[in-house]
Amino acid sequence: MRRHPLTLAITLASLSSLPVIAETTHESPAKESPAQLQSAVVIAPQMGDVLRVSTDPKAPRQPVPAHDGADLLKNIPGFSVIRKGGTDGDPVFRGMAASRLSILLDGEMIHGGCGMRMDPPTAYVFPEAYEEVVILKGPQTVKHGPGNSAGVVMFERHQPDFSDRAIQGHASATLGSFGRNDQVGKMLLGGEQGYIELSGTRSDANNYQDGNGNDVHSAYTRWSSNAALGWTPNRDTVIELSAARSDGEARYGDRGMDGSKFARENLSLRYQQNNLTPWLAQVRARVYRNYIDHVMDNYSLRTPPMMQMVSNPDRDTTGASVSAVLTPTVNSEWEMGVDQQKNHHTSRRANSPTSSGVKPDYRSQPRTKNMAFDSLGVFAEWTYHLPGNHSWHTGARLNRDEAKDLRSGRDTSGSTDTNTLRNGFVRYEHQWDEANRVYIGLGHSERAADFWERNKQTAPSSTFDLDTEKTTQWDVGILHKSERINASLSAFYTQHRDFILITNAPNDARNIRATSYGAEADASIQLFNHWTLMTAAAWVHGSNDSDNMPLGQISPAEARLGLTYDNQRWSAGALWRLVDDQNRVAVDTGNIVGQDIGKTPGFTVFSLHAGYRPHTDVLLTAGIDNLFDITYAEHLSRGGVDIGGYETTTRINEPGRNVWLKAQWQF
Repeated sequence: MRRHPLTLAITLASLSSLPVIAETTHESPAKESPAQLQSAVVIAPQMGDVLRVSTDPKAPRQPVPAHDGADLLKNIPGFSVIRKGGTDGDPVFRGMAASRLSILLDGEMIHGGCGMRMDPPTAYVFPEAYEEVVILKGPQTVKHGPGNSAGVVMFERHQPDFSDRAIQGHASATLGSFGRNDQVGKMLLGGEQGYIELSGTRSDANNYQDGNGNDVHSAYTRWSSNAALGWTPNRDTVIELSAARSDGEARYGDRGMDGSKFARENLSLRYQQNNLTPWLAQVRARVYRNYIDHVMDNYSLRTPPMMQMVSNPDRDTTGASVSAVLTPTVNSEWEMGVDQQKNHHTSRRANSPTSSGVKPDYRSQPRTKNMAFDSLGVFAEWTYHLPGNHSWHTGARLNRDEAKDLRSGRDTSGSTDTNTLRNGFVRYEHQWDEANRVYIGLGHSERAADFWERNKQTAPSSTFDLDTEKTTQWDVGILHKSERINASLSAFYTQHRDFILITNAPNDARNIRATSYGAEADASIQLFNHWTLMTAAAWVHGSNDSDNMPLGQISPAEARLGLTYDNQRWSAGALWRLVDDQNRVAVDTGNIVGQDIGKTPGFTVFSLHAGYRPHTDVLLTAGIDNLFDITYAEHLSRGGVDIGGYETTTRINEPGRNVWLKAQWQF
């Protein structure tokens, strides 16, 4: 692809006074918003409120409906996913990945176990088990922990409402190329005094083929189960006990091992009380535990080499939080709270010669403690609405972060690194006229090095005591909502001090100065009856100021053009994705997820979808992704490795032509 198609796409996205879609929160001025422009198949969720994108994870989407958290996020402008195989990719937003982008499941923190990010937090997300996914851009909130310099992604279940019917549910099934086979089921039973919620998901796929017809080592199977028991003694009180279990296996084309176990156990208790007094609007409390037990080996899902090896890391995370929402005046709102999170990481491993015919017995090995983390924080956010549709939003957070090095044979063995992290923001918003809303915000975020960054170097050297990363970012934008057009334009400029840069040669983590800036734009334009044009574009630029070179792992500019027809019974549409080349690279540098491999050419992908609604509660959708079966790889991708029976590629190629069908029933 040459630059002119992408330039055209960005220009189209910039027309129509450019800003974004619906969804009013308590922070918005109290005025009715125009109806959202919707499609049966989601191709690019829009920013519905200031720095906020919301999407329904149950909705069918193109490319093929998502089966894990990262797979869903890649449809949202500004996001990329680092490809490793068929599942469990790592999400990247505005060039930032890993701990710079927090992933919350129902308000709970979750961490993976693998030292090489085989299992990022999104690997334990089953999107259709949730009702809503919310993305908060940039350091413009302090409610959800420290260090969220890129943003926060929240997978959320909604409080059930039984005012219409006592039994509710959702079921779906997906079939597709390469043996794709998904099932999802959810049922709720309840009334005025309480409820029971049960859900389960399963997703399975064989190795996919790229556009050249070559197999990619990428098959996977994933399943999850969730249960919740709620007590609602009155309309303003909720006490809920919930539990979840999940597991799976996945083949990886980017490394010498596959994931043979991705077990997660969750237990959570939450309390919410609304309308306590005229000035105390809400009190919330939650305690939870997330336990990850991960196994990776080089023999169960591929032809084993001469030596069979297995590694079994785990991560145990516990957390608690208490918060309150106060409304001291009609025009102001305070939210304040305290939260704590603890987690520790252990591992064990084993090996045995393949010729012995005996599998390595890792279960009999003792677990070795690696690191332990403890974080305690307090925060407050304040919103004040002024006459004339002006509003101010500000917040501050203070965290005490502690990390202990429990490894043996290291320079820092037995040491503790304690940091005080300061986070804050201020933002001004103005409803300019009936259709346009503008904002400008300044945010500051501080983040201590995470487990992967502290564990980067090989013994006896250590990167355990890296300086804390400080990010200061300006965010500006405009949202437009009218009868026929929903659109948005958001831009950011960021200065990173003590940015933690990962280098692959040598194997190291170090602090640098860096700068990044960019923009996202989207628009839905109703052309005439039942026809809608959708456009979205994203661009980011990153620089390593310390070394006077590009910042690694920055996605190229990208745009999406979509045209859909939907008369509420029949729908059809096309998606044209345009990705520019990326020549600004810093080979062997990047983040803990991946490092730059080299320059990449641009590409275009064309896809089609259609839908039929035989009944109000039933939706059938189908699609063809990569219609012309082109062979391509994303710029952000892990490098291919030599696996017997598979062609080794520089990057992990994306799937070729992919046909899918999805059926949904809401009852």
